[in-house]
Amino acid sequence: MFLDIVNISIKAGDGGDGAVSFHREKYVAAGGPDGGNGGKGGDVIFAADDNLSTLIDFRYKRKYTAENGQKGSGNRRTGKSAADILVKVPRGTLIKDAETGRVIADISDDNPLIIARGGNGGKGNMNFATPARQAPRFAKPGFPGEKLEITLELKLLADVGLIGFPNVGKSSLISVLSAAKPQIANYHFTTLTPVLGVVKTAVKSFVIADIPGLIEGASEGAGLGHAFLRHIERCRMIVHVVDVSGIEGRNPKDDYFKINEELKKFSDELSSRPQIIAANKSDIASAEQIEGFKDFCEKQGTAFLAVSAATGAGTDKLLGEITETLDTLPPVKIFNPSPFVAQEPTENQSFSIQKLDKDYYSVEAPFLLPIMRTVNMDDYESLQYFQRVLRKSGIIDGLTDSGISEGDTVSIYDFEFEFVN
Repeated sequence: MFLDIVNISIKAGDGGDGAVSFHREKYVAAGGPDGGNGGKGGDVIFAADDNLSTLIDFRYKRKYTAENGQKGSGNRRTGKSAADILVKVPRGTLIKDAETGRVIADISDDNPLIIARGGNGGKGNMNFATPARQAPRFAKPGFPGEKLEITLELKLLADVGLIGFPNVGKSSLISVLSAAKPQIANYHFTTLTPVLGVVKTAVKSFVIADIPGLIEGASEGAGLGHAFLRHIERCRMIVHVVDVSGIEGRNPKDDYFKINEELKKFSDELSSRPQIIAANKSDIASAEQIEGFKDFCEKQGTAFLAVSAATGAGTDKLLGEITETLDTLPPVKIFNPSPFVAQEPTENQSFSIQKLDKDYYSVEAPFLLPIMRTVNMDDYESLQYFQRVLRKSGIIDGLTDSGISEGDTVSIYDFEFEFVN
């Protein structure tokens, strides 16, 4: 089964809690706090695997969870960090936020990408000792790891896309042009999944994709083609295969207009890609049919080549035309990640405030974590924005209700500041 879009859940590991401990050793007076920090939670990492060509594995396993970091312990010992987990996907897989559709990453090269980051370990009480607070009896919990609902969407990486109505000879043509061996038969919808083939010429090599047959209405969900239109999006150019012989009773000029209309409905960008018309089955077409369709294509401003996948006639010339066109085009399209835009909190988002010492308050607010990643604490305007967030969410009022005084320390995860009302 070919599966090219699926939703899954990923959860990075939580950081380990910091330890509360005091040094106890014979002949050592007032050893002081020695609670160690917690270990970091594991990351969820995605990487391309060329041995995979479909997302079928994710149909049976939909949750990926990394382990949590270990807790800190006495004698200033830091907890062990958890191992990362590696999720392998086919090259060309887009990772999107399932709720907003925001592109998080495009797994198209060999670089593994961290998609969900594990939480840092909490600080042990050894970190909170000051001249005024010599025996802190508190530590910080570990930070929660990121949890995401994501959509994996496979968009094949190919330089050239073969498109056209069913049974026009696309599979036969890709088998002649490349080393691909698709199923070939004399009936519609023989090809049920996209087929990739590597074409090697004397001067260069490129990847060509046979996209299952499109029909009229494909962009709106008709036939099989609607499920595979996304795979043409990366293609640098299009080879539009048309049955010039009209042996099945279709008019090649009508086919030309209908397929291009579907491309335009799906994407204006896709419809503007360079296109070559491969007039297939020319071996059984009359000279009048070939010349008439050639004149038509020239009037449309589209390159025309008569070919026959059955006899191989014209295929060398088609390869040459494709190679020359590719030399003038930019590389295969890579989708850039969309920046994360933090949403300001509403009044009903939960948080907790804990008084850990007479002048030290800790705030736990999971909704603040993505916001804090976008705030530069060294920039005045960013700090002003963060202060507005704290007020709007009710955290400042909550601290006031908890009895905080000016000059007391507030800790929000790894950010600490003196309270000023």
